[in-house]
Amino acid sequence: MKNYTITVNGTVYDVTVEEGTGAATTATAPKAAAPKAAAPKAAAPAGAQGSVAVNAPMPGKILSVKASAGQAVKKGDVIMILEAMKMENEVVAPQDGTIASINVAAGDSVEAGAVLASLN
Repeated sequence: MKNYTITVNGTVYDVTVEEGTGAATTATAPKAAAPKAAAPKAAAPAGAQGSVAVNAPMPGKILSVKASAGQAVKKGDVIMILEAMKMENEVVAPQDGTIASINVAAGDSVEAGAVLASLN
């Protein structure tokens, strides 16, 4: 038998594999995974992050950025357009405020939950 540690979607599993028997594998309860450090992405200058994050609702590609840092926006104003599954989705301001940072550019691919922009 061989023991392996396998990580699937951030969850760590200890797996025991029997050699040459064709038997099914057994897995133990998941271990707590160490948090991964997020890769920096077109980061804004230090201290420019706002207090309200605007996150990607789904994975996709940024088609265009409609707002810029320093611009005042009202709740519901379009900040950028995100293409997902051949559909254009508007990413809007969650509240009134001023754009503190835009963390992506047109053409960037983003994952669900990625911070696209921030507001003050």
